[in-house]
Amino acid sequence: VLAENASWLFRSGPYLIFAATWVAAALVPTFAVQLQFSWTADLIALTALIGSSRFFLALVGMDVGTSFGGIGSSREMMFASLAEPAMIMIVFTLALLAGSTQLSVIAEFMQTHASLRVSLGLALIALIIVALAENARIPIDNPATHLELTMVHEAMVLEYSARHLAVLEFASALKLLLYLSLIACIFMPWGLALAGSGLEAYAIGLISYLGKLAVGGFLLALFETSIAKMRVFRVPDFLGIALMLGLLGMLLLFVSRSF
Repeated sequence: VLAENASWLFRSGPYLIFAATWVAAALVPTFAVQLQFSWTADLIALTALIGSSRFFLALVGMDVGTSFGGIGSSREMMFASLAEPAMIMIVFTLALLAGSTQLSVIAEFMQTHASLRVSLGLALIALIIVALAENARIPIDNPATHLELTMVHEAMVLEYSARHLAVLEFASALKLLLYLSLIACIFMPWGLALAGSGLEAYAIGLISYLGKLAVGGFLLALFETSIAKMRVFRVPDFLGIALMLGLLGMLLLFVSRSF
């Protein structure tokens, strides 16, 4: 069921959002690095794909002209104005440390050469905050809410039903998997297999990846059941923490390399 005044963008928007999210998720190394298409897994391209999916989601939220869709889109863009710069700061920190923005190079560096650094800890906390905002999780948003005035992500998809809603929900779940995989790839690269290392190494990498996903899902559930959703106008302060942590991590890395 579609609104009478829905344009072609409203009909094709879910597929565009899913395509951008799927390509971004496919770029993240999961159980092995330095595979045939590893050169395409660039953090800047990944950030651009995630931003494009958010852009299309905000457009389809405003397309029909309902008040709740407009509110959700405006709030989403308000959050994005802080989440995207924070993500860029995280990318710069990792690129300065590993010497590349390719995820395979970063994961291999973190697996073999990385040591305990304050800048990495700050980047990890910032990335977790950005992931909560991007996936509309508590305390940023409640994905299970039915209160229209508190909706952010759900307000933009309120007019969808049937296959279009299913595609959007699938894209939302895929984005959560993307961020869990990204955190595991960069900050927990244990068990990642190298290209050509054999089936045994691939099996170990796959088992370790599934274990990381299970641990990440458990920690997310534990966090969401122990904290309440914050007010919408407190969210920019929360995302500002991620931006400052990302910037501080990059500056600390510069300072540590100057000595």
